[in-house]
Amino acid sequence: MSAPREIVLRKEFPDPVDDVWSAVTDSERLGRWFGTYTGRGRVGGTVEFTVTGEVDAGGEVAQPVTVTIHECDAPRRLVVDIPEDATRSWRVAVDIEPAGEGAVLVFTQAVLEGMDGADIAAGWRWYLDRLEASLHDAEMPQWAAYAPS
Repeated sequence: MSAPREIVLRKEFPDPVDDVWSAVTDSERLGRWFGTYTGRGRVGGTVEFTVTGEVDAGGEVAQPVTVTIHECDAPRRLVVDIPEDATRSWRVAVDIEPAGEGAVLVFTQAVLEGMDGADIAAGWRWYLDRLEASLHDAEMPQWAAYAPS
């Protein structure tokens, strides 16, 4: 049995850790680049999450899914399970550390069996660049520049 493939993406921001953390965990700010949630997030709890960023890639607003929060060490680490289908979830971890005057975000996700890791990584690169654009009120990147051929 082979070890699960894992996506690890690292992105540097000139912004302070607290600002990057807020953009990842505050529903209104998260909605600017990825999606929104309702509910009170806490370790062991769940929130109802709706992906909205896909609209900018020509998709539609997704149906809400129940996201489980496994770890939350503000403002440094968040680990959640995002449902992929009725039986499988994506385990996603976000770690944010100070780097000089800014921050470094490390995104990690195990790739589920039968899924295309390159396609998934491209999507997350796009979302992380959208996060950066949202932090600076800049134009959102276009999906076409990230879409695998």
